[in-house]
Amino acid sequence: MKTLARIRRQLAAGQFDFSRHAFKRAVERNISEEEIRTAAAQAEIIEEYPGDKYSPSVLLLGFTSTGRPLHIQVSSADSDATRIVTLYQPDPGEWTEFRKRR
Repeated sequence: MKTLARIRRQLAAGQFDFSRHAFKRAVERNISEEEIRTAAAQAEIIEEYPGDKYSPSVLLLGFTSTGRPLHIQVSSADSDATRIVTLYQPDPGEWTEFRKRR
């Protein structure tokens, strides 16, 4: 797995690709590439999934320029780019401060 600093840099620079699922979710949830870049620039890892189905991944929490929280699950297996597995705005009823599951 890449370091957090490298993941942040790649996402902020637009050096990422979407899984089919993530692209569909971004469109459905009206999450722009600019929001992803902004949120990722200072994102923190809130969960790690070393045994994920296809490759190890992590869940990031970041905030857009308007303060919108975003969860971005990323993987970096077999690619120079960071791959976005899924992304969404976390539900405050399911998360404490968007960082810990209730």
